[in-house]
Amino acid sequence: MRAALANPRREALHRLVLAPGRALDLDPAPDRPWPKAETLETAEISRLLPPGAVHQGYALLAAPPEPATLEDIAGPAAGLILMLDQVTDPQNIGTILRTAAAFGVRGVVLQDRRAPALSGALAKAAAGAVDAVAVVRAVNLSRALEQLSQMGWRSVGLAGGAGEDLDRVLDASPTVLVLGSEGEGLRRLVSEHCDALARIPMPGGFESLNVAAAAAVALYEAARKAR
Repeated sequence: MRAALANPRREALHRLVLAPGRALDLDPAPDRPWPKAETLETAEISRLLPPGAVHQGYALLAAPPEPATLEDIAGPAAGLILMLDQVTDPQNIGTILRTAAAFGVRGVVLQDRRAPALSGALAKAAAGAVDAVAVVRAVNLSRALEQLSQMGWRSVGLAGGAGEDLDRVLDASPTVLVLGSEGEGLRRLVSEHCDALARIPMPGGFESLNVAAAAAVALYEAARKAR
């Protein structure tokens, strides 16, 4: 919740509720007023939240963060960006956002038409990362890759049938890692707009990883190369 209160992309902060005896040790920015904290019993706070939501005696009711733009996350070109092609499962995206935050990713690009809202199960899996990592919703991922290329980024798509291992393809240049959905993988036009394709070697015999696991492996390798 502290990350949400501090996130300038959270423009609509509706209610801040605290259980008796709870307090926040975070002061609002001078130009970002918070809602006045209300004191509610723990059971009342639970009733305000979606089924299954867990709280620790405080909750913020707010609109999802406003999406970022490619320009917000891509300039100047340095570090890592993650792009997800047809990845729509909220749990996977939330887990990927949490991993992206851990590795200092500049931003995550989602396909606008099918991407879930940054709330509910996604926000729960992200454990605060929806406010720590900028999220861009792009109408056309192929066009987004073209734009990123013009801004100095090199794109590497993950594909099980690629001829090179990921660690051999990655280098220290500003990199966009592009991951597709499980089963379908990258769409043809998206893969064609990548500068290189690479596979995660799996000597154990499995053909593929869960997309969240694949993102973790890819980000580890890319961060290691970028040092």
